[in-house]
Amino acid sequence: MKLLFDLFPILLFFVAYKVADIYAATAVAIAASVVQILWLKLRSRPVEGMQWASLAIVVVFGGMTLFFHDETFIKWKPTVLYGLFAAVLAGGRMFFGRNLIRSVMGKQLALPEPIWHRLSVAWIVFFVAMAGLNLLVAYRFPTDVWVNFKLFGTMGLTIAFVIAQALYLGRYVQEEG
Repeated sequence: MKLLFDLFPILLFFVAYKVADIYAATAVAIAASVVQILWLKLRSRPVEGMQWASLAIVVVFGGMTLFFHDETFIKWKPTVLYGLFAAVLAGGRMFFGRNLIRSVMGKQLALPEPIWHRLSVAWIVFFVAMAGLNLLVAYRFPTDVWVNFKLFGTMGLTIAFVIAQALYLGRYVQEEG
């Protein structure tokens, strides 16, 4: 259910693009992102830092897309978001000595410290690769291809990466007790 909730703005962006154009889709994505945060606040649910960051990025880059009537800005949004994810993970380790992946998942998984480090590095590399791949698709292909990639390509690659991570981690999960 959380996955669908997180995909809500992207799904609406995709539908609005198919029905109208990139500018309508951008406005819908901004509105959907605002509604998503308001819904969490009204339900007294916590809003994660990355949800706030995503909202800020979609409002800024989406706003520039609408203001300048230039789709380039919205195409940069996923790259900036993936870059932010990678920077936060890397910065947590470099500047604060904290493995943020372990901070988030440590209660659900017991793993040896070197595996936590590899997992963090894998996610950093994944986010950097996704940022670059988004730019490649955004600049080398028509907008229609980029919109399809934004929903289906990124989702498929993320699911494949998570499955690969799960298979890799299965060898190292330590039993509690």
